[in-house]
Amino acid sequence: MRALIVDFGGVLTTNVFDSFRDFAKAEGLEPDVVRELFRSNPEALGLLRELEKGELTSEGFSERFAPYLGVESANLVERLFAGMRPDEPMLRAVRTAQANGIKTGLISNSWGAGLSYDQQQLAALFDDVIISGEVGLHKPEPAIYRLSCERLGVEPADCVFVDDLRENCAGAEAVGMTAVLHRGAAGTLPRLEELLGLSFEQPGD
Repeated sequence: MRALIVDFGGVLTTNVFDSFRDFAKAEGLEPDVVRELFRSNPEALGLLRELEKGELTSEGFSERFAPYLGVESANLVERLFAGMRPDEPMLRAVRTAQANGIKTGLISNSWGAGLSYDQQQLAALFDDVIISGEVGLHKPEPAIYRLSCERLGVEPADCVFVDDLRENCAGAEAVGMTAVLHRGAAGTLPRLEELLGLSFEQPGD
């Protein structure tokens, strides 16, 4: 394997849906209401896809999505993601891969300006960064994975892709990548060690 491509929210950070649950608890809502809306309501999912592709601003999304939840729209995206924190073991794994000659890429489905990226950190971690709203594509569309490969100068078969959503992993596999469904660093890192031939030693090991 010549390249490691990862998702941002939920892979390089703590679990996105835990943050959504924290938001719901603070708003007095059912814990999984946000996740269930995207699963069961095509209109809500359509708003998310528009946001991811840059067709809708985070403010526009907030105004149109807030009524589904019955909450105030102000800073809604920021409130949804307020509980996320960096996942240090996964960040160290990307650094280790890059230091050992593995090309590193990021493919993130953006939530507009409401989900902020540390551009300096991303530039240091990755050889290429794709934010869905900047390219007008989103996971799991095949074109976004192929674009990452083109930019990195590798074939899909040479890539390991890590994401916390099953459908995004399926999209990567459909173009020929090897996908790892992320459910925490404890499960993902041993699989990456196997695929990349590296050792991701953690502090204290």
